[in-house]
Amino acid sequence: MGSAEITRRRAVASPRRKKDAPKIVEMPVAPGTAQFSLDDPSLYFNRELSLLEFQRRVLDEARDDRNKLLERVKFLSIVSSNLDEFFMIRIAALKQKLKAGNQDLSVDGKSVAQQLSAVRASVCELMKEIYDCFHKQLMPQLTHTGIRIVTWESLDSRERDALKTYYNETVFPVLTPLAVDPGRPFPHISNLSMNLAVVLTDTDGREHFARLKVPERLPQLVNVPVLRVQRKSSPVRKFVWIEDLIAANLESLFPGLEIVESHPFHVTRDAEVAIKELESDDLLETVEEAVWRRRFRTPVRLQTDSEISSRVLEILVENLEVDPADVFKVRGPIDLARLRQLPMLDRPELTDAPFEPWTPEAFSSQSDEDMFSVIRRGDRLLHHPYDSFQPVIELLRKAAVDPDVLAIKMTLYRVGKNSPIVKALLEAIENGKQVAVLVELKARFDEESNIEWARALEREGVHVVYGLVGLKVHCKIALIVRRETDGIRRYVHLGTGNYNPATARLYTDVSLFTANEEIGTDASDLFNQLTGYSHKADFRRLLVAPLTMRHKLAELIRRETLLGERGRLIFKTNALEDKETIRLLYEASQAGVKVDLIVRGLCCLRAGVPGVSENIRVRSIVGRFLEHSRIYCFGNGGDEEIYSGSADLMPRNLDRRVELLFPVLDQKIVRYLRDVVIEKYLSDTRKVRFAKPDGTYETGRGSVDSQAWFVAHRGKLRGV
Repeated sequence: MGSAEITRRRAVASPRRKKDAPKIVEMPVAPGTAQFSLDDPSLYFNRELSLLEFQRRVLDEARDDRNKLLERVKFLSIVSSNLDEFFMIRIAALKQKLKAGNQDLSVDGKSVAQQLSAVRASVCELMKEIYDCFHKQLMPQLTHTGIRIVTWESLDSRERDALKTYYNETVFPVLTPLAVDPGRPFPHISNLSMNLAVVLTDTDGREHFARLKVPERLPQLVNVPVLRVQRKSSPVRKFVWIEDLIAANLESLFPGLEIVESHPFHVTRDAEVAIKELESDDLLETVEEAVWRRRFRTPVRLQTDSEISSRVLEILVENLEVDPADVFKVRGPIDLARLRQLPMLDRPELTDAPFEPWTPEAFSSQSDEDMFSVIRRGDRLLHHPYDSFQPVIELLRKAAVDPDVLAIKMTLYRVGKNSPIVKALLEAIENGKQVAVLVELKARFDEESNIEWARALEREGVHVVYGLVGLKVHCKIALIVRRETDGIRRYVHLGTGNYNPATARLYTDVSLFTANEEIGTDASDLFNQLTGYSHKADFRRLLVAPLTMRHKLAELIRRETLLGERGRLIFKTNALEDKETIRLLYEASQAGVKVDLIVRGLCCLRAGVPGVSENIRVRSIVGRFLEHSRIYCFGNGGDEEIYSGSADLMPRNLDRRVELLFPVLDQKIVRYLRDVVIEKYLSDTRKVRFAKPDGTYETGRGSVDSQAWFVAHRGKLRGV
């Protein structure tokens, strides 16, 4: 890692197609000869298009009338927000490659220009489906339940007067109209901001243009006050979009001028900023500068309403320097991510029932046993969010005050606000512990928060490392060094998710607590590399990327391949993109190995292709919680081995990040993960989608919801 001279192993790039290469077909065909190559681009699905297929699966949850209504609204807001990020990162990256003249082909044999064309077509189709869902399904059903999103024109005079009072008292003082003329240039339009483009005329008929930013900190859906005379007769809750309210009261901002027209617009900017680490003397300052530069990156999308006039659109396109191909007109409110406000309404019958995560008795506040002795007796596993994240916090809090604890070392990737984890580390410093933390500054969209935490920790005397040059540190590990009667003992927490209590209630993850001596030694070796100078390139138990993980995973897959029909592979991961790994899975399938892949997001492998992947089945589960855990199960002729950790099967995880996969050594935990967790995912028939060879997915038709089952059975069938 940087000075530690860890080799950055990269996946071998696919060779470019020659001019006379055969045309790529959309559907792979069975190999007819022994010369059939697993390098054939038709055997791989494009990663960008696969990501968009995932967004369709999220949208399916909004369209599924078996879900509670406000949960469906939540999913529509999520897919809209995901699409924002897709433009900021994925489309931005493609546009950068196109501008740079990048000639590399994607894994499915497409040029950059071909990918952009295909992605834009898919995005247009997806956006139409999103707005169809909003207008044809959710809006009528919301109205039926007494929740109405209405226009200003539909309100009666009393409702308008009530909203005008709110506008004058709360909205108007925040607004800042910006004129555009020879003395006042077109203003900077911030990323993801909602704006109004306003055309006015003065008393002598001259036309003017102004931009008005919609306040982000105010409710985007403004509640229409319920008048006293209506309360007994009508339980209806009405809302007006804030830009609609502002547009209806523009005369207050431009007195003496006539409002000719106004139109909302929304800009998405390129957020894929390269951080020039190798040229940096101070990584923290470099990341800060990159975050600042992101604000001024090129727009990659302009959204407007479908009724915008050609002259106003021309002003926006010209001044924002937007490619006309990146203009999207929508028939309805722009930025449906703002619908996230509705699920917070007090309508429990329209949302999923809340639940309290289970806390193992040995980790509960009522337990008489010390947490360290519990872990010392044997490894313990937590399955979040069904199991509480609180024991992770409590372990660090206890370590902070335990007089026998000498040192705490951990990695922080996304910790969130008001972090109890950071507070525990600060308390440890106050109590004289040695504390070392690697804060990954390059965690996309969390850079500013991580910079703030890093500085706060450093001010209090924590040894802080700001990530590594050339590698993003994505592993989740905490090491506690404790002095005991029989000598020094290491306690380790390993996880698949971030040290963030908020996301621990929303994401499915696993946590392992262990005092295993070999894992503890590996943890010490890893932190020595992260914080100092070490040339160690092998580990006893942990699989560490970019050092040993790729080689070991390949070795384990090949072992199953040699077993043929007796082989068994079950992988649960967020993404499967790595071509080398996909090739190995194809070879396993050809040898007769049964392969089950539970891949939440993008998947470049084509399942069910005769002669190649007919023994591979790909599932995606999208439900109440974000499936975030990674579990890799190898049959090993009946003596199953399971690894879990932070790494997905992508080139970036295997070659360009510091990642961890840890072995599950306790057989009780192996049996729980294999016979309970994995089996329940494999038996899901409601939230599951099955991948077809063309990269699309078909929905399960049954009633078995794995996530609902885990909620109902949390704390049962355990003993781990």
